[in-house]
Amino acid sequence: MPKFLTIGYGDRAGYDRTPGPVRDRAHREDAKLLSEGAVIGVAGQPTQVRNPEGSGVETMAGAFMSSALPVAGFALIEAENMEQAIRKVSGVPCAVAHGVVEIWPLG
Repeated sequence: MPKFLTIGYGDRAGYDRTPGPVRDRAHREDAKLLSEGAVIGVAGQPTQVRNPEGSGVETMAGAFMSSALPVAGFALIEAENMEQAIRKVSGVPCAVAHGVVEIWPLG
C-alpha cells in the first residue's frame, strides 16, 4: 500500500482556542492512525546536515524550512491514494485546531 509522510503545523494558541470535545475527537483520530500502523511523532528541535561534494559534514541547529506556524509533528501513514490519505488526516489535531497538515506521497 502506498505510504505518505504527513507534516502537521500548529501552535498552542490555535490548539487552546479549539473546543475541548473537538480536541478530544482529534486525539482519538491520532490513536486510530496508530492502531492502523502509522508512525507518529511530535517534532523536536531540528538539525540541518550538509556535506557539499563529500568534502565534510557541516551541521547547523535549527530548521531549514520556515512557515507561518511551527512544525508540530510528523506521521508516516499508509493509504490507497491521496484522497484516502486526506480523509485519514482531516480529523487529527493539527487539521482541526487551526493548523494545517501537509501530505507528501512517497515514491
